Amino acid sequence: MTFLEFEKPIAELEGKIRELRSFAGGSDGVDLSSEVGQLETKLGKLLKETYSDLSPAQKIQVARHPERPHFIDIVEHLFTDFTPLAGDRAFGEDLALLGGLARFRGTACVVMGHEKGSDTDTRIKHNFGMARPEGYRKAIRLMEMADRFNLPVLTLVDTSGAYPGIGAEERGQAEAIARSTDACLQTEVPVVTCIVGEGGSGGAVAIAAGNKVLMMEHAMYSVISPEGCASILWRTNEKAADAASALKITAQDLLKLGVIDSIVPEPLGGAHRDPERAMNLLGDGLERALKDMAGIDGARLKELRREKFLAMGDKGL
Repeated sequence: MTFLEFEKPIAELEGKIRELRSFAGGSDGVDLSSEVGQLETKLGKLLKETYSDLSPAQKIQVARHPERPHFIDIVEHLFTDFTPLAGDRAFGEDLALLGGLARFRGTACVVMGHEKGSDTDTRIKHNFGMARPEGYRKAIRLMEMADRFNLPVLTLVDTSGAYPGIGAEERGQAEAIARSTDACLQTEVPVVTCIVGEGGSGGAVAIAAGNKVLMMEHAMYSVISPEGCASILWRTNEKAADAASALKITAQDLLKLGVIDSIVPEPLGGAHRDPERAMNLLGDGLERALKDMAGIDGARLKELRREKFLAMGDKGL
């Protein structure tokens, strides 16, 4: 497991536990179960103390942890009969934003989300989760399909932002993001989104304007990355931690502000420590959100979604 900077005491304690277990498993047959048990108890307390008081800057590290579950992992674990649909029918395929038809706990749906990749090759392949215009135009196509066949839409957000390259701008990145956001708002089926890692700028909002917006406990959601904010305001990345605190990017802050509807709890120590349990908790949150909208007709769903986001503007958000 990759340990974060603030997890050094946790890493040292886990190292001691591994050493004792290795020693106890030797030919001497020494019984060290009592010592191991004491250290495991101490580890549990340390994890609880550390993760119950994370700063916004530390939460960003957790949200970006390379071993957090990504879109492909979540789809494989929570969905069945997944049929990926490719291309925007205008330019090409974008592998940073994936989606298709699937079944979620027995319910037919459309699922889409950002895929960052899990190693160097897949990160390059998926462009680190930064979608180009064709990715957002594919999202529009999928939402229109969901509307046509009355299928709920589930979106999983995990991106530092839309790809800012010259080619993307030439192909209308801003227009594609705006139309994707509008497609979220105009559809007459339930739209449930969850920020599972990073939710960065318009690249996130483009598929996150849902009836229910969930956020995993240690995820982040912001109009700009703390590093980007610091470089603009202070001309240095060294102020990124100050920017993270000022931006109110954590799930806890955003729930208070009314930007999100609920927080999906993560296993103690973050989703990267127990990905399977984290994905099960996510599945429970998505299922509850869908059940909350059962029986609401399409026109009312659209109206409620519109009112939800207009209310944020009334609050000055």
